[in-house]
Amino acid sequence: MPKLLYASTSPYSSKVRMAAVYSGIAIDLVPVKTDDRPADLISANPLGKIPVLVLEDGRSIYDSRAITQHLNRLSKNALFPRNPDKRLDAEVLEALADGICDCALSMVYERRTRPEAMVYQPWLDRQWTKIATALDLINANPPKLPKKITAGHMALRATLGYLALRFSGQWEKGRGRLVRWAARFDEKFPELKASVPG
Repeated sequence: MPKLLYASTSPYSSKVRMAAVYSGIAIDLVPVKTDDRPADLISANPLGKIPVLVLEDGRSIYDSRAITQHLNRLSKNALFPRNPDKRLDAEVLEALADGICDCALSMVYERRTRPEAMVYQPWLDRQWTKIATALDLINANPPKLPKKITAGHMALRATLGYLALRFSGQWEKGRGRLVRWAARFDEKFPELKASVPG
């Protein structure tokens, strides 16, 4: 069985875990701590980043978007529509959600790795502006939640879960539609809720 090297708080890992559950592909979950730079992680991905899907033949797939594409191929398009326009919409939503996570993680690491006196506030402000702009765009027109969702929907849910974990009370203000969207997602797809970052 393929194994996924992941962390429960990682939004990228969360998206991949949701995608595997949703597409019905069994994977063995192997939690790792990236700060420890464990040998099994470094041998699977020289960047030491998660998630990494290690296939039964020993090949490794990283990053999360490459993994969702792989799972989509295995599941005969369970994660992305066949229609080119709808597929593009799903891919762009996934990229936007991942981009929000990139900015949020940048903020977390800025605070985590520097002494308080050396934290560069203009950098944090710039990242938060990017996050807020993207969230406002999505909040203005949240994606519909049909019976058949895409990896883009899963990426957005993982992103909102990560923001709730790391920036609770900051991202929600003025974005009630996104807050309600996340709650509806969890109601409609309870089997995916356990994969939300936490």
